[in-house]
Amino acid sequence: MDPEQRRAMIVAAALPLVVEYGPLVTTAKIARAAGIGEGTLFRVFTDKEALLAACLEEALRPDDTLAHLEGISLDQPLPDRLTQAAEVMRGHMNRIGDVAGALASVGKAARPAAPEAAGPEEAGSRREAGLAAPRAALTSLFEPDRAALRMAPERLADTFQLLLMSAGRSGAPHPVEDAELVDLFLHGALTAGPKRPPEEGGDG
Repeated sequence: MDPEQRRAMIVAAALPLVVEYGPLVTTAKIARAAGIGEGTLFRVFTDKEALLAACLEEALRPDDTLAHLEGISLDQPLPDRLTQAAEVMRGHMNRIGDVAGALASVGKAARPAAPEAAGPEEAGSRREAGLAAPRAALTSLFEPDRAALRMAPERLADTFQLLLMSAGRSGAPHPVEDAELVDLFLHGALTAGPKRPPEEGGDG
């Protein structure tokens, strides 16, 4: 196993433990889950903080999310496709939130350090790059219904992605279910046409 493969294997074993135990997870527990000795772990990562930073970096990667989005069948009705997409995206955001929440307890040292030359513009470019691939996958989910759409699939995908991000993680006091969110997106907030308020001074 080459160093990159070993690093990926350790991070994969560590992620669920970080979510479960937060900063209290021990490197010994992670090593056992990865099936290696603790000394081997420290030959890959300089310390526990470096390992936790790698976990956050992995959680932020959209690869698995993208694969699940691209695996959604286009033969289904549009509401079903979008509901599945919402479930995938919310799962990704939950994972990021769980890992980031664990790392927040150990301070800034656990967060991946940005390159020294990276300024706000470069950080924004990296963020946009991370959103672009999922947005393209969402666009493909709208494409079969292009003729019935009021806007281009690209614009709808962008708006739907922003809506999902704004809805945030599950666990809110009164969360909107994925199917409800999709129905709201496709059909709006009104059950029928706009209703006029009663005129002042009218009968009854």
